[in-house]
Amino acid sequence: MSPEGRGIASGYSPAAAGGDTFRILHVSTGNVCRSPITERLTRHALAHRLGGIPARDLIVESAGTWGHEGAPMEANAAAVLADFGADASGFTGRELLDEHVIRADLVLTATRDHRAQVISMGHSAGLRTFTLKEFTRLVRAIDPATLPPLDDGVAERARALVRAAAALRGWLLAPSPDADEVYDPYGSPITFFRSIGDEINQALDPVVTALTGVAARY
Repeated sequence: MSPEGRGIASGYSPAAAGGDTFRILHVSTGNVCRSPITERLTRHALAHRLGGIPARDLIVESAGTWGHEGAPMEANAAAVLADFGADASGFTGRELLDEHVIRADLVLTATRDHRAQVISMGHSAGLRTFTLKEFTRLVRAIDPATLPPLDDGVAERARALVRAAAALRGWLLAPSPDADEVYDPYGSPITFFRSIGDEINQALDPVVTALTGVAARY
């Protein structure tokens, strides 16, 4: 049996989801620092933009290529989430499995190495796997008017966004290899964790806006 997701929606099963559910998978190494921060910041942003819609249509989860199965997130990662008002409770680490990739509609990784590892697992993952910063760069180049309106369903809009980003990938390259990396803060002081949290939050903002069609309210 496939493991249940730990994202916004609980009790999810692929058979029940049909075409109305969109699943986002965040991937890092240990699944105790970067990907938990990204998962919970994504959930937090979606909840604020769309209210109750994410609980029905969007599932956000995470895993690690060398995941610490069952481990809590790092205390500094939880502190960063608290800074943003995001919920860190109930998190447990997971090792990345085939079924996580199979079920994901969009995989966002911390680094290019993680992206390569996900794609190497197969499951036609190449067209739906990006580093977070790569996806942000591509999303910024997409005219939101070309995406389905939210009235058509947030999952339909999200799938169109992924297709558009994949089509742009060969045309909009990173200015440098480091531009697509989110570095690992594991073992670092809280100041570095906070800088990584800010980096992730800034990268997520245009992605969540494109997914939902709703800009952040400051």
